[in-house]
Amino acid sequence: MRSVKEVLSLGVLYLGCALWLSSCGKADTDRILTIAGAANMQFALEEISEAFTAQTGIPSRMVTGSSGKLTAQITEGAPYDILISADVKYPDKLYREGYTLGPPRVYAFGKLVLWTTGEGVDPVLSALSRDEIRYIAIANPKTAPYGRAALEVLQHNNLDSLLQEKLVFGESIGQVNQFIRSGSAEIGFTAMSVVSAPQFENMGRCVALDSVQYTPIEQGVVVIRQKDSEGDNALLFRDFLFSATARGILKKYGYTTNE
Repeated sequence: MRSVKEVLSLGVLYLGCALWLSSCGKADTDRILTIAGAANMQFALEEISEAFTAQTGIPSRMVTGSSGKLTAQITEGAPYDILISADVKYPDKLYREGYTLGPPRVYAFGKLVLWTTGEGVDPVLSALSRDEIRYIAIANPKTAPYGRAALEVLQHNNLDSLLQEKLVFGESIGQVNQFIRSGSAEIGFTAMSVVSAPQFENMGRCVALDSVQYTPIEQGVVVIRQKDSEGDNALLFRDFLFSATARGILKKYGYTTNE
């Protein structure tokens, strides 16, 4: 027969085990997930984040910018939990340098468009050399994947040197969109996901560019390694990005995905 002390000790042990087992696989809904997202993903990511929170109860906040700048901030210690990039180059760099919990995964393929909000401006490549177009907005090719893609299109059509004096560089697609919307640039290269957003779908005109003229815009995601966290919430969000719900949202914003 066990003593009262032994019975109580066993009870505490069983209770501890039960509590530990019940916590396994559950998200930490008290911790806010910080998502670093490429500017082209701003609107789609807002919807995806809302759907994720509704399903898991995990709150999140988003920081947007060029993929290159966000990557630099991560290497400098920015407390981001996950990077949703506009390419795989920067996520792969972070992986190779030991900043992530695993290699990058491609969650979507982006599309490049020419967009204008100016009256009488044709959003076609042949119009870019016309006198009425003084400024052409493009994201910085050094840090923004959509800027690199735009430069490849200009080079493919032998327009890069001809239009060099007209190019106005934005830090990210977000700034490019500001240039175009405000009329500071008569036309510009941006992401299909932007002009597909409800806020902009009836604003101006756009034309999708031939995808064979630029390197496929593979958009990658990585979970950032944190000293004070195992990254469970970020891993859950990463997996949710490949769910049917998230894929449906991505397609609505003009992305293509691997089924």
